[in-house]
Amino acid sequence: MNTLENRTFLIQLAKAKMPFGKYKDYHLVDIPEYYYVWFKQKGFPKGKLGQQLEAMYEIKVNGLEDLIRNIKNQMR
Repeated sequence: MNTLENRTFLIQLAKAKMPFGKYKDYHLVDIPEYYYVWFKQKGFPKGKLGQQLEAMYEIKVNGLEDLIRNIKNQMR
């Protein structure tokens, strides 16, 4: 991924909402870490959502969610 693709991915990640389940309509960054750990153990879904959930897992376990929150807040 080049810099522009990374930037676009992070912006899309900041805007993304969970389309189903307990956290339906929550922004991905607002979903608790344990939910991502569960997906990591059970397997992430296929496609774009799976990529976003896996990225959020890495962001959460590394304590970087403020990066996504800052992007989300700048879009308001």
